[in-house]
Amino acid sequence: QMRPVESGGGLVQPGESLRLSCAASGVSLRFYSVAWFRQAPGKEREAVACDSVSGSTYHTDSVKARFTILRDNTKNTVDLDMNDLKPEDTAVYYCAITSSFQPAPHLCNTEPAWQYWGQGTQVTVSS
Repeated sequence: QMRPVESGGGLVQPGESLRLSCAASGVSLRFYSVAWFRQAPGKEREAVACDSVSGSTYHTDSVKARFTILRDNTKNTVDLDMNDLKPEDTAVYYCAITSSFQPAPHLCNTEPAWQYWGQGTQVTVSS
């Protein structure tokens, strides 16, 4: 079974940056839609950013202008570039993959559409 693997989490101070990476061995991510979700303590999991294989991307309002989802087909990864991190960004971040090619806004609002999930990487923003 294909399972994406996240890396790049850690502890940073407010205002700093991190780059998360999602990889999946044995498959080419260029043929899959990929998303980043997060779950903070005591809160429901939420979509952060989605990149549809159809060519569209979506970022939730709270991270627009700070986070960017990026495909790197040469490395076979989909990264989440996070800048100006805030304490409220603290969460476990999950990568998810689906073969659906629905537009990214639709996919980001349809959690059951995601077929494969990683185990998550912790991001902590604290001074």
